[in-house]
Amino acid sequence: MSRKIKLLWDFRGPDAKETAKHHTIHLKEFATLEKLAFFEIDIEEKNPMLFSAFITVDEKDMKIYRDALKPHRGEIG
Repeated sequence: MSRKIKLLWDFRGPDAKETAKHHTIHLKEFATLEKLAFFEIDIEEKNPMLFSAFITVDEKDMKIYRDALKPHRGEIG
């Protein structure tokens, strides 16, 4: 069974939430255009001035996403 990888992009400042929300649109567009599978695309709040946009993908597809989209970090799970 393959692992799930969560790729994250961090946004800071008073507009972080809206920027992270907007970034999810581009993540969905990329996955659709490239016909790539994903499990979830959403945002998460670390604090009111730090939000992350993320996409959770299968480990086998992680390098495609990573190389094309340059996430700030990744997590297993």
